[in-house]
Amino acid sequence: MPILCPTRTPPAAPAILVAVSRLFRDIQGGLLCPHGSVVCIGAFDGLHLGHQALVGRARSRAQELGCASAVLSFEPLPREFFAHGAAPARLLLPAARIHGLTALGIDVIGMLRFNAQLAAMSARAFVESVLVRRLGAREVWVGPGFRFGHGREGDLALLQSLGTQYGFTALSINAVALDGERVSASRIRADLATGDLPGAARLLGRPYRIEGRVVRGAQLGRKLGYPTANIRLGGRMPALSGIFATRVHGVGALPRASVASLGTRPTVHGTEPLLEAHLFDFDGDLYGQRIGVEFVYKLRDEQAFADLPALVAQMDIDARRAREILQECTDPNTPFRKQSA
Repeated sequence: MPILCPTRTPPAAPAILVAVSRLFRDIQGGLLCPHGSVVCIGAFDGLHLGHQALVGRARSRAQELGCASAVLSFEPLPREFFAHGAAPARLLLPAARIHGLTALGIDVIGMLRFNAQLAAMSARAFVESVLVRRLGAREVWVGPGFRFGHGREGDLALLQSLGTQYGFTALSINAVALDGERVSASRIRADLATGDLPGAARLLGRPYRIEGRVVRGAQLGRKLGYPTANIRLGGRMPALSGIFATRVHGVGALPRASVASLGTRPTVHGTEPLLEAHLFDFDGDLYGQRIGVEFVYKLRDEQAFADLPALVAQMDIDARRAREILQECTDPNTPFRKQSA
């Protein structure tokens, strides 16, 4: 099927390697921001345009007030903690969320351990322990529909009331919308699940990619003539699956053309989702290196083959098609879209 480059190019994704100014995981501890802070709170899974607007507001207000900018989020995400294995697909792995927030210019990142203790904490106790004692909050910014505290008892109104007592102001930004619909992680998950990578890129403000450290696998790809750089997802469910034309970031100055598989590898009876990327015309050791795999175009769904020779024959087809697709667009930060019928 013919492929076209879209006329509007999303901005490039942040660099893989960025330095975190200050990261903390615990509720208890000393004051991290002696001159106060402007805090924004959320899940930030995906760091889409809505998240970027919230983070940008906190950062700009911190600059105006001459204090630190801070983000509060959670790991695992609260919905994962309560879902007991049936949580929505994850868009960003934990380290990628931290790197992305740092690339957006945040000074302090709180990636709080969401556990039974935190789940049981009242809204008031959360404000006292984290916003006041740890961050010295002067302003707190949240997104639409924000809830917090045990049983989701807290909302913006309660946060504003507590702010009056503890000396901070609480505000909410308006929802960011595209084509009349709110930008949300659920919309992005739906686009990724159907292979609409350009649609997801519009909501994210950049092409979708998964970042992680390359780990050793079973070396089967090398034996079959397709050595791969493998990223484990830590038991998290990915938002997409199948075989893709991809670009790998973090190996040299420019992204490298590649073909990747994301799934459970049914032909070899795999069980845990694994991302495997074969870099074209590359021979090197990437073990332990942090890379980002950018998903450009979905070639097909994952499927089981009768034997390894049948699998290799299909891999040859996939690799040839991926090369063709990636050669059709010279901009390394541009996803592809199908030509309209």
